[in-house]
Amino acid sequence: MSMVLTTASVPDRDRVAYWNDAVSRTLVPMTVAPRQDGPFDGRIATDRLGCLQVSTLEADANRVSRTPALIARSAEALMGVSVQISGTATLLHDGRRADVGEGDLVVYDTTRPYSFDYPRRFATHVFQLPRRMLGVPDSDIRQVTGHAIGTGSGFGAMLLPFLAALASSADGYPPAVADRLAGNVVDLIATLIAERARPDATDDGTARNHVLLRVREHINRNLSDPDLSPESIARAHRVSVRYLHRLFEGEGTTVRRLIQQRRLEECCRELARRGMTSPTVSAVAHRWGFVSPAHFSRTFRAAYGVSPREWRNLRVGPEGDGRPSATMTMPDTTLKAPPRVHGTDRLELGG
Repeated sequence: MSMVLTTASVPDRDRVAYWNDAVSRTLVPMTVAPRQDGPFDGRIATDRLGCLQVSTLEADANRVSRTPALIARSAEALMGVSVQISGTATLLHDGRRADVGEGDLVVYDTTRPYSFDYPRRFATHVFQLPRRMLGVPDSDIRQVTGHAIGTGSGFGAMLLPFLAALASSADGYPPAVADRLAGNVVDLIATLIAERARPDATDDGTARNHVLLRVREHINRNLSDPDLSPESIARAHRVSVRYLHRLFEGEGTTVRRLIQQRRLEECCRELARRGMTSPTVSAVAHRWGFVSPAHFSRTFRAAYGVSPREWRNLRVGPEGDGRPSATMTMPDTTLKAPPRVHGTDRLELGG
């Protein structure tokens, strides 16, 4: 259900202060200065879709400013995308001036000062999300902020109707759908930034690479979790499982196969190390996310052609010096395609 704040029932003398507080609490701390005399009128309706906050503002002419002092009071770094529904605006941000007309959108960074000047009554959709979720370089963001982005052609033409429809129905989605939609918006905004910052790149290549990098880092950090799976990874990055699989279509592997490959690689490294005390094969398997020692041994042999115990003997010399035994032939350590995962194998793998 939308949270709605309006000046309609507020005494005239208190309306500007009320609106200033409403905007600052709903979006980020800002100062509001009306541009005309008389009672001020404003309304803001807000919904949350997962990590995304969607707000629609309608108000009389005013100027809002985000100053360094107000930035210092904010706990989280947010990115904002504003879509002008009616009226016009002038955005001053990062040393640039953008004249925003109906249908235009602008990207702004709440960690740096900016101001919006609305010379007459206006309406706008505002989308805010944690800056860290975009996964794009700060240099790319700085190239995009403070520019009016037309929506008559290019990627903006595709993005505008989606954002407008989302804002008009933001209160009607169940949580699971809302999370997926929020993840899609994050991906689209990252793509928009990539397109504008690097116009010579493919439409979505740069943004796709950023998401892929984040997914691979997530997998590497969570190999020990037996519940690591495409579903858990998609939830963590607020994207759909289908989109996650699509990301890997050109990678020569699948999400499940990458998880299994990386677990096997870490097990190989650990089994090749020997100190005064060496962990058992079962302990190594468990540490890297394998639930069943028997399944681990089958998977290891299918990938390397030897059992985990044989691998350890091959990789570590008889003196425990970490060198291969001179009397044994080393196997090919290039991973073969792992066996297909079915039924209980999927549960035992944990990914």
